[in-house]
Amino acid sequence: MALHVMDEANHCLGCKNPRCQQGCPIHTNIPEVIRLLKANKLNEAGRMLFENNPLTTVCSLVCNHENQCEGHCVQGIKGAPVHFSVIENYISSTYASQMTKGPAEPNGKKTAIIGSGPAGLTIAVILARYGYDVTIFESHDKIGGVLRYGIPEFRLPKSVLDDFEYRHLRLKDIKVRPNTDVGKALRIEDLFRDGYKAIFIGTGVWRPNTLHIKGESLGHVHFAINYLQNPNVYHLGSRLVVIGAGNAAMDVCRTALRNGTRHVECFSLSKKIAASDYEASYAKLEGVNFYYNKKPLEITDRGVVFCDLNEAEDGTLTAIPGSEKLYPADSVIVSISQGPCTTITESEKNLKTNERGLFVTDEVGHTSIPGIFASGDAVKGARTVVEAVAYSKKVAEAMHEYMQTLPADGPDEYASVPVVSYDEGN
Repeated sequence: MALHVMDEANHCLGCKNPRCQQGCPIHTNIPEVIRLLKANKLNEAGRMLFENNPLTTVCSLVCNHENQCEGHCVQGIKGAPVHFSVIENYISSTYASQMTKGPAEPNGKKTAIIGSGPAGLTIAVILARYGYDVTIFESHDKIGGVLRYGIPEFRLPKSVLDDFEYRHLRLKDIKVRPNTDVGKALRIEDLFRDGYKAIFIGTGVWRPNTLHIKGESLGHVHFAINYLQNPNVYHLGSRLVVIGAGNAAMDVCRTALRNGTRHVECFSLSKKIAASDYEASYAKLEGVNFYYNKKPLEITDRGVVFCDLNEAEDGTLTAIPGSEKLYPADSVIVSISQGPCTTITESEKNLKTNERGLFVTDEVGHTSIPGIFASGDAVKGARTVVEAVAYSKKVAEAMHEYMQTLPADGPDEYASVPVVSYDEGN
């Protein structure tokens, strides 16, 4: 591994105007990171990566590198680009094992993070660096959000997230309340009552979009976001039809094959699938069959009825009469993206949302209620991990700026109350 990483590092030209850095949504200083590695300064390179991107160990594995850093590399014009993903993963994972520094000096102010997906984790880490007392409220039993419950193990090992939780949360005294869905037992007003100076909402998009066709409620039909949360509990049978062809659909197809489904068919409305070439190539390699210009009309107990579509040069799709066919399937998974959950907005009517149910914010995350901020998929819709991190860095700075205008918590009202002394023997 180390030799391969150095081969990639030596392939870098160290461009004065690095296109790779321009192609990175978070503008990682790729040439400098590589220069430090080649100078045997791995720890300095690792520190630079983490200070710029708290989720660097994750992004090195799941970023769409072919369209970002590597896709912009000048070496890729005539040959193979520098595979910075390999370099970043090696540096960040090696350096991460040495990260044992404790929490920053407390500044006397509490902040709440609702949701522990990419946005929430980024903001929690950055605010903890400033000395805030951070508490994360997570509706699932473990942190990670879509990273843990939406990306398969073979793409992002859960051990990466567990290590992140230990080094970036527990060692920094960031508290986590699992299985806590704010908007139900606890409400936003309860958090402000208990002294949180600012609240961040990063609840993601967990409600599946539906096809609105007959048969979607049948027992052998499932939604991608639900399936990926815990694929082991599903019994899909021998033949699976996946409707949709984005990156999530590729994850569904490849996961199903790994869990015993023998035949997987993936259907796309257009002739160009939405998934990245990289993800699609792996799906094809592993045996997924693709069908293009197909529109689902009805789901039956025996499979899915599709019709053929004529695709014009401008992308207009027109159904071809008489082309209806039944494609047999034991199970069907619908994978056409997701929308936001409504738990918080139902309990907090003054939080403005748009027609899609996404939070309305300004460019740095201020919502319609002072002290409440939002970013990530709950604002932008389903996007990439690194895009969520990049935007959330700006929101974290806006939260810090806002909280600096507020007074710190006063003395504990019950500081003078006698403390019960327990008998250790009982």
